[in-house]
Amino acid sequence: MRKAYARLGLAESDAARDPLDQFARWFSDAITAGLPEPNAMVLATASPDGVPSARTVLLKGVDPRGFTFFTNTGSQKGQELAVNPRAALVFPWHELERQVRVVGPVSELAHEEVEAYFSTRPYGSRLGAWSSPQSQVIGGRAELDERWAQMAARFPEGAQVPPPEFWGGYRVEPELVEFWAGRESRLHDRLRYRRAAGEGGAWLLERLAP
Repeated sequence: MRKAYARLGLAESDAARDPLDQFARWFSDAITAGLPEPNAMVLATASPDGVPSARTVLLKGVDPRGFTFFTNTGSQKGQELAVNPRAALVFPWHELERQVRVVGPVSELAHEEVEAYFSTRPYGSRLGAWSSPQSQVIGGRAELDERWAQMAARFPEGAQVPPPEFWGGYRVEPELVEFWAGRESRLHDRLRYRRAAGEGGAWLLERLAP
């Protein structure tokens, strides 16, 4: 299966000076284009001995400090980040013939940030966070349904549902951000921002061969 790419690509003269500003432009384009789940991103982590794992999670915030997401801290990704706090993100906006890749260290969010976000989740999602021992082997679907029913009895609808102790948030602090745009003849545009050493943390913009 092959697809011919025919959009405008990305030139250095059109790129923002800061990668987070450039990300904001493209993210806005993805929302305007009506892409399903434009904030869906592939999160890649690795074990201490270098075994990689990847899964799709949802971006829940981005600011000059980095990209944030939330999850069960006892999950596989949470355990891997605890011992190897670095990650890579990929935003695959296929319909726009664009992709963004982010690499950097990861830090846990403060409890206040976690609590503030958790309170905005739908009631069912808050119970789901309490009900699921994420990444652990379970006996069947009925086990999840039973745990959810127990949580619904513990926290009736309308009651305050606090975040579980095993649920938290993370921030990926970008050291490298690459913007990929499809071009004809597989000569795609790849513009990479990386932190320049010894220059006060300034961003260096480079073109990579496709």
